[in-house]
Amino acid sequence: DVEAIARMPATMPDTAESFLTSLDARVDGLLDACTACGACARVCPTPALAGIDASDPEALTSGVRDILRTGSGPEASVQWAKECCGSAFCLDVCEHGINPRFMLAMARRALADQIPAAERKQSGKEAFKTMSRGVKNLTRIQLDPEQLARLSPAARQGDDSLEPPDLIFYTGCNLLKTPHIGLLCLDVLDRLEVTYDVLGGPANCCGIFQARAGDTENAGRQAYRTLDRFAQAKTSQILSWCPTCQIQFSEVTIPGYERSDGDHKDRSGAGIDMTMLPIYLAQNLDRLRPMMTRPVNRKVALHEYPGAKGVTESVIVLLEAIPGIELVDLEQPRIGYSLTTFLNNPDHRPKSILSSLKAAEDAGVDTFVGVYHTDHREFSAHEASWPFEVVNYMELVGESMGLSQTDTYKPLKHMHDADAILEAVNPLIETWGLDREEARDVIVNDLIGDQHLPVDRAEHTEL
Repeated sequence: DVEAIARMPATMPDTAESFLTSLDARVDGLLDACTACGACARVCPTPALAGIDASDPEALTSGVRDILRTGSGPEASVQWAKECCGSAFCLDVCEHGINPRFMLAMARRALADQIPAAERKQSGKEAFKTMSRGVKNLTRIQLDPEQLARLSPAARQGDDSLEPPDLIFYTGCNLLKTPHIGLLCLDVLDRLEVTYDVLGGPANCCGIFQARAGDTENAGRQAYRTLDRFAQAKTSQILSWCPTCQIQFSEVTIPGYERSDGDHKDRSGAGIDMTMLPIYLAQNLDRLRPMMTRPVNRKVALHEYPGAKGVTESVIVLLEAIPGIELVDLEQPRIGYSLTTFLNNPDHRPKSILSSLKAAEDAGVDTFVGVYHTDHREFSAHEASWPFEVVNYMELVGESMGLSQTDTYKPLKHMHDADAILEAVNPLIETWGLDREEARDVIVNDLIGDQHLPVDRAEHTEL
């Protein structure tokens, strides 16, 4: 119930205030530390992508400091902040220990603050509502209640009689649209014999939808509720799936949450260790390898991103550990942290997708591998038009371990006909008691319409 979530009180009366205060304090620290040396601008791929003049990187970074101070700055700096692709090349170059990606996020916040608060709040609410409706319907037209129960939130609500799990698997929100991937993650964790709670879905969002709309206050409230639920599970290890959630929590929210007051610090224990799932799996490869014994004789290529540090490298480690895999480097530009990176640079996204597909075809691969759920939603639709199969890397890891989950998303996507899809999933619509008109609207907009590169190759000539 999106409206009920929106009406939920903050976990503490000062949650939003403490979050905003923590951000303001961190921005003050950035302004004190940043010398506008331009090192981050020099390595950033965004200016070249967006056509931003970066010939004077010192001026570009100085303009960002102006935005942080006053809410406005030179047009090039404004555009840089708005279109940051999050590739993370900047994270290792600052001599003063600044996270330039966070600095640009705070510049976007300062720019958004110039928009009336009511407008920002409404935009955030609508974005969250659209996401929530899509997740609810797309998940339920693919899974029966027993299947969905495995992916449903099950955080410990402070019950001292329960043994704390080894970890939490945090799905985020949109992974649930491609549920076979999430189920495979749980299958692998089961094989590793770790105990876990599953947390995710709209009620446990990271707050990114409000944050993108500039509603920083409600973004903080939403994120803090989720962090409270992490703390209630009494485990510090969180495995995250979504790179957007990882960045939003680790770079924006968790630092303030852990410092905001003693109560939060006590409930979070030794702190929150949030690790992307493939990094965790690669770290436990010695335990996984004896189970990855089934040959997977495929020539594969990986669609890569550098922005979630260590993820691509870990996926490559996992793929190379699978018997029979021949991994081909497509030698494509590595930019961003997911397809959603390019929300503010929509012209680049279809070009990037097409470039990867063409490179995979030229390399003669038989399997094109995505890292994230967003990749699968986009690339799976192109499978019929290209000479290779599209899978998520977890499907190959699972295959090597004798594990499989039926991909219910891809065949629906391939139908391209809302009424035909509606008819095909009608038994599940009735099982869940879904509203058919709402389900059809979601199918049109969130399934068929969730496409950045046209499926018809004849339309690619314009790119």
